[in-house]
Amino acid sequence: MEQRLAPNTKLSEARLCETFGVGRMRVRRALLLLSSQGIIKLQSNRGAYVACPDKSEANDVFAARMLIEPPLVRQLAQNSGDIDLKLLIDHIALEDAARQKKERTEIIRLSGEFHTKLAQATRNKFIFRMMRELVTRTSLIVGLFGSSENASCPDDEHSNILKAIQSHNPALAEQLLMSHLDHIQSGLDMEARQEPQDDLAAILGSD
Repeated sequence: MEQRLAPNTKLSEARLCETFGVGRMRVRRALLLLSSQGIIKLQSNRGAYVACPDKSEANDVFAARMLIEPPLVRQLAQNSGDIDLKLLIDHIALEDAARQKKERTEIIRLSGEFHTKLAQATRNKFIFRMMRELVTRTSLIVGLFGSSENASCPDDEHSNILKAIQSHNPALAEQLLMSHLDHIQSGLDMEARQEPQDDLAAILGSD
């Protein structure tokens, strides 16, 4: 979610055990779980690698989000009296604080998490689970095809979406969400490639 691991990075079991101070069975269970979610790829006789989505998969992920998220925020705006708006308000405050401190890694993480918070606000556990997976895959896509300038969601767009929900304006909330996703996707360079990294201890062991 923080895009510290580039796509195609090899995830050595031994290095992961050493970094986190756990046994191989726990690492293997974690890798199997991440593999089932499409976040990593397990290759026979080669090991585990961070997934590397291609252009087609990237387009499919954004198409899926376009089908799910706009009607999701429309529903939230129509029923804003029935949802926990504090969940979203507090999250926007965290985003603003991270931007003021210029904490890039935290900004990236919180930007993706906002979209899972929208799903969480629906109280639909299946939508939440689906959105969490899509947001994680989007992080891989931005990590591969993006740059530091578009690695996180643009400033104020989340706040504007929340304001539309708070003001009971379903049409505006839906339109802002669609524009927001389009903004993220259009900022990707499908010819770019981020190089994989190999120092797992330095990447995953840092604060």
